[in-house]
Amino acid sequence: MKESRGKILIIDDDPFFQKVLSDTFNENGFTAINASDGIEGIKLFLEKAPDVVISDLVMPRMGGVSTCMEIGRLSGDKQPVIVMLTSMFHEPPHEHDAPDMGAKVHIPKSTKAVDIVIIVEQLLERKRFQQG
Repeated sequence: MKESRGKILIIDDDPFFQKVLSDTFNENGFTAINASDGIEGIKLFLEKAPDVVISDLVMPRMGGVSTCMEIGRLSGDKQPVIVMLTSMFHEPPHEHDAPDMGAKVHIPKSTKAVDIVIIVEQLLERKRFQQG
């Protein structure tokens, strides 16, 4: 079994969307971990220490903003790549210099799963490069 290219925590309350996204990451050599809301997501984040956290914005129990901010706080120096998925706005995927709503990268939920994987690959590559 070849080594995983990274652990991806997908936090989303839409089971269909979650399955499509996690299958696409798995097919591309990543290990996908699924959580159905922010509380479960934070628990899995602490247990599994993923490289990337992809969170939906609107979820029951704990929304994406609180979830991402809490994960950012808990991770201290070992910040994962945090991506916020949102159906609220339909701008192309974009990045912020400082985290906005807990995430530096915002991707519309209408983005194709394979494109989300490509964006995450680029973010991970850059993070590795920056850490040297």
